[in-house]
Amino acid sequence: MENHSAVIFIHGFIGTLDVSDWNTRYESPDLLGYGNHRAVPMQEISLAAQVEHLHSFIIEHFDEAPVDVVGHSVGGAIAMLLAHAYPECVRRIVNIEGNFTLDDAFWSASVGRMSATDAEAMLAGFRADPLTWIRGAVNEPTPEMTRSATRWLEHQPASTLRAMGQSVVATTGSPDYPAALREVFGRHPVYLIAGQRSRNGWNAPDYAWEECAGYEVIENSGHLMMLEQPTAFAEALKSCLADEIVGDLWYERK
Repeated sequence: MENHSAVIFIHGFIGTLDVSDWNTRYESPDLLGYGNHRAVPMQEISLAAQVEHLHSFIIEHFDEAPVDVVGHSVGGAIAMLLAHAYPECVRRIVNIEGNFTLDDAFWSASVGRMSATDAEAMLAGFRADPLTWIRGAVNEPTPEMTRSATRWLEHQPASTLRAMGQSVVATTGSPDYPAALREVFGRHPVYLIAGQRSRNGWNAPDYAWEECAGYEVIENSGHLMMLEQPTAFAEALKSCLADEIVGDLWYERK
């Protein structure tokens, strides 16, 4: 059955979440500190604040109707936290290499520890040579990838990255975080998507693979699979969200 649910794409630590050829209703709201909200002060940016921001967005744009949420990297963690805080607003989750543990925060944690000067210098260096930045995650960068990387790097200031890095550590390092994720798996269909090269480095626990509604592994790609294999990435998302789940069908299936 064709899926007619609206979809919210939640971007990760840097940039936007780009999905090609998506032909049903969707929104890609900027998180606090990013894009149209880049002027939000650092002290007002946290994963909890992002959850409230997205909840307000859903209420405003979808009249409280539940939506499917798709989150990449830190956006995957935010998607799970949104479903935990406001289960009635979320229908299904697609978690794309989202943070399950503090071990998944290796880069964002390092940025969170930086001084303002060091973070500004880091981002300026990436912006001066975006090809070098993506080369760590992409095997064969192309000119088109460079254009996307340039746009991503301009999407937020260094202060946002510091705030998000600090909040990722505080949130995913909390003893309450694993239990919250388990609750989400118990209440919602959760799909997982990973890159073939990066899957083994993703600290998704065994229960996540065993209890998920389904998963996709994108061949010949790493963590930036939407950049490296955009068509396969879009098809994987469509596969995860292809079927309607009506009423209590999900709970019966489990």
